Amino acid sequence: MAGPSFDSGPVPVISEETQDALLMRHASERVLLERVESLAKTMDAAFTIPGTNIPLGVDTIVGLVPGIGDTVSLGIAGYIASHGLGLGARKRHMVRMGGNIFIDWLIGLVPLIGDIFDIGWRGNLRNAALLRNITEDRWADERARAGIIDHA
Repeated sequence: MAGPSFDSGPVPVISEETQDALLMRHASERVLLERVESLAKTMDAAFTIPGTNIPLGVDTIVGLVPGIGDTVSLGIAGYIASHGLGLGARKRHMVRMGGNIFIDWLIGLVPLIGDIFDIGWRGNLRNAALLRNITEDRWADERARAGIIDHA
């Protein structure tokens, strides 16, 4: 006796032109994602404290200027998160990224404690990683629906 079938029917036939357009869009999005990741790394882990493995970024350095530094970093973090909309992030992802930014900004306002927190929190890298995960998941889904087989 055969088990239940989960086959949802034939995979729709999608033209090569449509598949090529999808792959070109994914390539363009990959370039954008890599720029976002590069900016996040610059902000959160561009340097290493000599003699340690502790990463520092521009966010930590400008955060040493009370109030102003963290507000400047807030703008850059917002810029990074804004790319989530173009990369297909859902509302819950945008809220999560906003929460990461808010925590980074709020605690960053506290002199010295905020700077130490920045070293461990790395909100920009968190948001870039979230964007990569949701974008790669969407790409896999779109390629599967288009009948494109990825050869990893």
